[in-house]
Amino acid sequence: MKSSFKLAGVIIFMFFLASCSTGRRSAEFTLEGVQPSPLVCPADPRTFADAVPIPDFQEGNGCGITHGYRVMALDSIAFSEPAQITCAEANSLNVWVQSSVQKAAHEIYGQPVVGLKVAASYACRARNNVRGAKLSEHGHGNAIDIASFTLADGREIVVLTGYYGNAQDQRFLRTIRAQACGIFHTVLGPGSDSYHRDHIHLDMQTLRRRGGVYCH
Repeated sequence: MKSSFKLAGVIIFMFFLASCSTGRRSAEFTLEGVQPSPLVCPADPRTFADAVPIPDFQEGNGCGITHGYRVMALDSIAFSEPAQITCAEANSLNVWVQSSVQKAAHEIYGQPVVGLKVAASYACRARNNVRGAKLSEHGHGNAIDIASFTLADGREIVVLTGYYGNAQDQRFLRTIRAQACGIFHTVLGPGSDSYHRDHIHLDMQTLRRRGGVYCH
């Protein structure tokens, strides 16, 4: 009799765990309409960054990275924390930094950018952290959020305060954000919505049906 009660208890407990696990995953995000990142690697990030490859992994719920790298610095620009991103994201980030960020920094401030504050890279979560929304591109390592830029003299250009701040900072941040469109497939920042008021979001989401990018 006791063994029957024990067996029933174990079955109920296992069912409870399974239900909780399934419930948490379905409540966090949905995979409807979400496409995995294309397996494209234009160049090995180790040729232009302080980066190391990470083994491909999948979390079993839609999240995971293929062709991923842990990037600590991009050329002479140090990251505030390592970014776990795909090879394609790292390549686009390098193109943007070299063709836009550094050029604008020299034109506007007369000096280069030497540091980036990484607000987010790989994270298994819903878009904008809204429960039930689609899986974020961060869940594929296909996105990075930049909160600030540090100049050679130590000055920090913060997205939250600089985007609507003095003329120099506004010009710098608005220029590099506009020029990111096309290099990245999605570009969001202050004014897009309340979720992006303090950073610039850059991702390589698989192009939409009409082949367009989304920059808002």
